[in-house]
Amino acid sequence: MATDAWAQFDKTAWPANTATPKIEAVDLQGKAWTTAELTGKVVVLNFWATWCAPCKDELPTLQTLHDISDSQTVVLTINVREPAARAARYMQSTGMTFPVISDPKGELAKRWGVAVYPTTILIAPNGQARWRVMGDVDWSGPQANTWLADVRQTVPISNVPSKVATPKR
Repeated sequence: MATDAWAQFDKTAWPANTATPKIEAVDLQGKAWTTAELTGKVVVLNFWATWCAPCKDELPTLQTLHDISDSQTVVLTINVREPAARAARYMQSTGMTFPVISDPKGELAKRWGVAVYPTTILIAPNGQARWRVMGDVDWSGPQANTWLADVRQTVPISNVPSKVATPKR
């Protein structure tokens, strides 16, 4: 196992033939989150748990991203297979304030095809999932910033002229 904690991830394109699941959930603060409301924003959708050491290493960088992001970037996290109260206590004890959706039975994780923790899905402003990043990442660092800038550049499918060839990714 490498000692460089930030090299422990695998970034892959979201499968082209897989629809992006809808987001319809309420976070621990009682705020409702929907796909429609998130359209037009880059969404950093992170799946984590308090029993996952790499998740706990990564969460402070998600907090930094949440703190420094403009209104066009949303950090939204999903706490998987734990009681909501445990996630709430963890957030309170660490002083983290980003939104957390509780997924006590792992249903949301399953819908998004998440089996490794942490996993983060980067969703473009057009609502399409673009990247799946498995493992912990420094979300406040330059590499993540480059990924977010790339996702932000995504042209909505409806605005692409039909004669233009799509570049291979």
